[in-house]
Amino acid sequence: MDKLDYQILEILKKNARETVSNMSKELHMSVSALSERIRKMEESGVIQEYTIILDEKKMNLDVTAIMEVGLEHPKFYDTFTAEIQMNRNVVACYYLTGDFDFVLKIVCSSSDELERIHRQIKSIKGVSGTRTHYVLKCTKNCHSVL
Repeated sequence: MDKLDYQILEILKKNARETVSNMSKELHMSVSALSERIRKMEESGVIQEYTIILDEKKMNLDVTAIMEVGLEHPKFYDTFTAEIQMNRNVVACYYLTGDFDFVLKIVCSSSDELERIHRQIKSIKGVSGTRTHYVLKCTKNCHSVL
């Protein structure tokens, strides 16, 4: 990866639908050379997928929460992650070191729905404790993919 690859990625992060033709003009390179660089980044796994960013508020998903989750024992890892994969309101899940085992980002439509999700997660076999933080405002990189 060189400086030009990072410039290509910055353009695609802003708009994954940007045409190679427009990008080639901005980067002052040929369409074929740019296409080849993008293809190599796709094949190597640097670019894993192209996706959309949703406006959660327009989808009536006004509530965001961060939930820390502890497990009783590592043997519950597979069961827990499988359950989380099926929960469409959990838009990110990170396995951690420290006092808790996971941090989840949850989006939903109301505090009542958050309470339902909270109960659902606490009832997963092996969950020993949670700590939930209600997000007041996001100030950087707030988008989720549902």
